[in-house]
Amino acid sequence: MRQTMQIVIVGHVDHGKSTLVGRLLADTGVLGEGKLDKVMATCQRQGKQFEYAFLLDALEAEQDQGITIDAARVFFRTDKRDYIIIDAPGHIEFLKNMVTGAARAEAAVLIIDAKEGVRENSRRHGYLLSMLGIRQVAVVVNKMDLVGYDRGVFDRIVAEYRTFLEGVGIRPHCFIPISAREGDLVAGPSAAMPWYDGPDVLAAVDAFGKAPSGADLPLRMPVQDVYKWNARGDDRRIVAGRVEAGRLAVGDRVLFSPSNKTSTIASLEVFAAEPPREVEAGRSAGVTLTEQIFVGRGEIMSHLREGPEVGTRLRANVFWLGKLPLEPGRAYKLKLGTSQTEVRVEEVVRVLDASELESSVTKKRVDRHDVAELVLRTRAPIAFDPSERVEATGRFVIVDGYDIAGGGIVRALVPDEQQQLRLESRIRDIEWVRGDITAERRARALGHPASMVMLTGEAGVGKHAVARALERRLVDEGVHAYLLDGKNVVLGVDADIELDDREGLVRRFGEVAHLFLDAGLVVVSTTNVIGLADHHTLQTLVAPFEVLVVHVGPAGTEGEEADVRLDPSLVSGLGAGPGSGLGSGAEPVEAVERIMEVLAQRSRLRSH
Repeated sequence: MRQTMQIVIVGHVDHGKSTLVGRLLADTGVLGEGKLDKVMATCQRQGKQFEYAFLLDALEAEQDQGITIDAARVFFRTDKRDYIIIDAPGHIEFLKNMVTGAARAEAAVLIIDAKEGVRENSRRHGYLLSMLGIRQVAVVVNKMDLVGYDRGVFDRIVAEYRTFLEGVGIRPHCFIPISAREGDLVAGPSAAMPWYDGPDVLAAVDAFGKAPSGADLPLRMPVQDVYKWNARGDDRRIVAGRVEAGRLAVGDRVLFSPSNKTSTIASLEVFAAEPPREVEAGRSAGVTLTEQIFVGRGEIMSHLREGPEVGTRLRANVFWLGKLPLEPGRAYKLKLGTSQTEVRVEEVVRVLDASELESSVTKKRVDRHDVAELVLRTRAPIAFDPSERVEATGRFVIVDGYDIAGGGIVRALVPDEQQQLRLESRIRDIEWVRGDITAERRARALGHPASMVMLTGEAGVGKHAVARALERRLVDEGVHAYLLDGKNVVLGVDADIELDDREGLVRRFGEVAHLFLDAGLVVVSTTNVIGLADHHTLQTLVAPFEVLVVHVGPAGTEGEEADVRLDPSLVSGLGAGPGSGLGSGAEPVEAVERIMEVLAQRSRLRSH
């Protein structure tokens, strides 16, 4: 079976990218029937001289203006393999299209005009290739006929541009002097440049190494959706998505990240076809699981011990095309795979300034058309891979308001405060010695899945009153609920550690809560040992069980980050209006009702 490779052609506007690709197509005889005649007729009708670039610039707007707007894709073939060649736009206003075109390329041909030399976009495009992780690059110095095929001109461009590329982490495979219009060193030798003894463009392209097959990478399937019909006795829960990397087969043990939920593949489902025994990267499929765990859009499915990274901090390379600058302190939306989460810039490491074309470590914002190395922090843990390991789960876009304003690649995980606990929790969940009663069977027997409600707030605001009333309400409605007061844990399993060992107290409290949750209970928690600042740690410790954080405190306090915020008046009855059912010392009816509504909305109390 012949290999297929994707190669992107990039460079400054008018440096001859489209001409080079058009010349390759014409000289190797792979044009579709009538294509050349059609373009020649169009040029004649418009009163223009025929250009090989017009073989690609099919849009009227492009032919009128003489620039490439979108990234054109053409199929190309040599004796060695098949190619998809992407001709990306060079004009700065179409930089987003250029990045889109280069996103899936395995190698690049970067073109420079011999007469104009290295331009602003020549450097910017080189940096973008580096940022996108493309390391196989051949540099073509075009229009050598306009400088009399002067070797000195070629050597000066090579010296200047090689230094720049190596500064951004790219070691080009070769530099090739060509004339795309005249056909010199495009698909064969050139009598005009006997001083050059390297490969022509075709030979350089064939010398690129093919990236490993996506099927040979670790399994990654971002969850697109979960379907359940309940029609005609069909109670299957089908987890659907596209296998972006690796292979998936019936019987595989799988892990869902970031939730840490595990199960086994019971069957593979495809639309209107016989269910396969295995699917590979590039195919969409649905899976059913032997244990009906509850996962949702945004999770990434992997094999059990080959999971992606999970965290809230990531080092990334970002290109920015937004109308407003990308700045620390502002909230944006990060989309990676099928997940969406709030993200902020924690640190601007360095910026390639669009006007100065120099790498700055002092600039603290990213302007339009800049590219930068950043540390990003997400509001909740997400699953991802460094792009060098798995491309599909290592690339993302950033949304500002309603517009896609930037994108980039993940370089590495940056440990956060919960990273060690997160790792320990994953190992614990994978190695957990389980009985014969699955979580699904236990939920059916009890009438509800396990969950946790954690009440936080300052001392004396009424957390305990709400917790006790909530436990009674849950039990009265047939829910197996248990009030886990932090004091009981401190007096018991924490009796051998000091009260100022906050990390130890939080860790042990979380492990006790995890045991109750694994038993299928709804745990109601209240403690002054663990405040709102520690609820992320607790969520890590009790994963894959979710935590509903309820903060009791006035508006404007830290409770704004909680899932539910209760004003103390709803708890104590102070300030309650007539008919509220509250009074001084009364049951916190309204507070409990608020929590019950949220629990019902999240289906935590419904039997599945």
